[in-house]
Amino acid sequence: MIGTLRDLEVYKLAQEQAMDIFEISKSFPKEEKYSLTDQIRRSSRSVCANLGEAYRKRQYPAHFISKVSDADMENTETQVWFDFAYKCKYINIEIHKSLVQRSQSIGRILNHMMNHPEKFQRKK
Repeated sequence: MIGTLRDLEVYKLAQEQAMDIFEISKSFPKEEKYSLTDQIRRSSRSVCANLGEAYRKRQYPAHFISKVSDADMENTETQVWFDFAYKCKYINIEIHKSLVQRSQSIGRILNHMMNHPEKFQRKK
């Protein structure tokens, strides 16, 4: 039984990820403010926002899948920014690995949701 959006494990993981990124990105150089810093924060937060939209549209499987797919796309974009942050030496390998592993876990859950939307439908 699905409770609220905030009860979903994937939402909790994505929110935790976004908040960790917020804290980590505070140390990024000022010249990255409008590129890497804003982009990584935006894409990580968009995972949660798209999950919220999907949750409210779960009675419509096609729309639900579309919004979960958008969350998955934002999650993948966030992984690209992790790579840039690492290659620019703004984060170390341990932080990079940790962020990527959590992001991959989020991605697996999102893919499960897209493949099984019926498990997330609102009960009538």
